[in-house]
Amino acid sequence: MDVALVLAVDISRSVDEDEARLQREGYRSAMTDPRLVEAIRGGMTGAIAVAYVEWAGLEYQRLVLPWTRIGNQAQAESWASALAEAPRVSLSWTSISAAIEFSRSTLAACPFEATRRVIDVSGDGVNNSGAPAEEARDRAVAEGITINGLPILNDRPTFGRRPPIPLDIYYRESVIGGPGAFMIAAENFDNFGQAVRRKLIREIAGLSAEPGLRQA
Repeated sequence: MDVALVLAVDISRSVDEDEARLQREGYRSAMTDPRLVEAIRGGMTGAIAVAYVEWAGLEYQRLVLPWTRIGNQAQAESWASALAEAPRVSLSWTSISAAIEFSRSTLAACPFEATRRVIDVSGDGVNNSGAPAEEARDRAVAEGITINGLPILNDRPTFGRRPPIPLDIYYRESVIGGPGAFMIAAENFDNFGQAVRRKLIREIAGLSAEPGLRQA
């Protein structure tokens, strides 16, 4: 495989039902976009492996869709249909560190050989549960894993509190890391789908960007 990609998606309580739906629809529409499938087919092996993880606080990480080979439009459509049918939950707190650790374990269990291993973390808040995100990031990077970020710049406070620093800066300084790491910020949940598509195409093509790049 050209890349083994874990999509680690925030479903903490700051993400309401409509926003959770927009996130999933964003991933479904991005994965089935012919431009993305073309990028997949243009790789050295012409296929990628994808696992879809949802996470909240320290106590909750779940493998929603197991490792799946995607190498053509039909496989992308099948993956998107499976995601649409998977049940959703919403739980308290935001543990980016636990999400990264769970994603590391998921990558270790990947049944496919891949040229690159990538964790794609998306969320709308800073780490407020479990160990510091930087510690988990550094452990993953030490294993040759790249962590890219998709912060959602939602203006609503989390549990009544504003984040200590702008979320895109936090992701740049505390979340992303490894070879070619980058982030693309979504200005809000409505623009999430566009950001996901651009980000996945960049990840699959193996291209890097300026860490502070903001699109959508």
